[in-house]
Amino acid sequence: MTDMFSYKVSATDGSARRGQISTPRGTIETPAFMPVGTAATVKGMLPETVRGTGADIVLGNTYHLMLRPGAELVAQLGGLHKFMNWERPILTDSGGFQVMSLSKLRKITEDGVTFQSHIDGSSYALSPERSMEIQALLGSDIQMAFDECTPFPATEQEALNSMELSMRWAVRSKAAFEKYSAGSERAKGHALFGIVQGGVYENLRKRSAETLVELDLPGYAVGGLAVGEGQQMMFDVLDFTVPHLPKNKPRYLMGVGTPLDLLGAVERGVDMFDCVMPTRSGRHGQAFTFDGKLNLKNARFKDDPTPLDESSDCPAMRDYSKAYLHHLVRSGELLASMLVSWANIHFYQQLMAEMRQAIEEQRFEAYACSFRARYQAER
Repeated sequence: MTDMFSYKVSATDGSARRGQISTPRGTIETPAFMPVGTAATVKGMLPETVRGTGADIVLGNTYHLMLRPGAELVAQLGGLHKFMNWERPILTDSGGFQVMSLSKLRKITEDGVTFQSHIDGSSYALSPERSMEIQALLGSDIQMAFDECTPFPATEQEALNSMELSMRWAVRSKAAFEKYSAGSERAKGHALFGIVQGGVYENLRKRSAETLVELDLPGYAVGGLAVGEGQQMMFDVLDFTVPHLPKNKPRYLMGVGTPLDLLGAVERGVDMFDCVMPTRSGRHGQAFTFDGKLNLKNARFKDDPTPLDESSDCPAMRDYSKAYLHHLVRSGELLASMLVSWANIHFYQQLMAEMRQAIEEQRFEAYACSFRARYQAER
């Protein structure tokens, strides 16, 4: 444990990095995958089960928690960690992406965004200052600067305007973060990450990264990807963005992604990830395994007595047959979502653990080739 936020690279293999993020609430082993607990819960899973998969940190969301139950109420009840019974680190997204993707009748100005709730149509305003206030009330360990997630496709001029607005908001986010952290014992060791924007344009990504680096933030995220551009273009953007980020700070690729996305991004020097895919797929009967993704609704699993992975130490992967999971999924049972989500989160954490070990042992390239061959094999 430490009173401060820090990051240390302990091993490298090519551009892939093995490290540790230290926070007052515990160490985050990197590369790390953060299960998404948007509304103060990783859907279908108990907090202790999430931790049991190997997860060091979960993600919560400013937009959803401000709408329901409200950040002030969460603070009154002791903060987000106590509220959701998760004592490990929490990262909160700023809400910018959700405002753009979920809200009705939104209006963007220099000050921030006014919008209508997707829940009941009520009017709200979210600015860099309010986003940081909400995240301070929640008490998250890593807080994200408020930004506009540039849509895809966007012209270079549209991406430029969006990026420059996000950079001005980043300056205001830092000032607000420092205001709400000043003199607060509860905020000791909390960190603010900036978010690089710029669409798919190399010159804009470079400018955005350089602007944020001048703010000397504890960490940096790459945003505005996995929004329809395709995997190869995403990797291309990482290729020309990551080199502009500090080597001594953690790098976070937001909202990504598939197992192959994670592998390719780690190859390019990314340290942190989050995505709803493991639990969303789990609720739809799709299981991730080292032998590829399985659609458990498929009739071929009706009489399959084998588990998802008989060698796994995860009960959800080891102790239930595909035939039983198929039955649960087809019957619409709640246990289907619970078991398959559990299995998927465990798989993602095992994948990250194996990548960390491969980097430590200087065999990451061989591991990546082996994983891809097995995961993508025709069956």
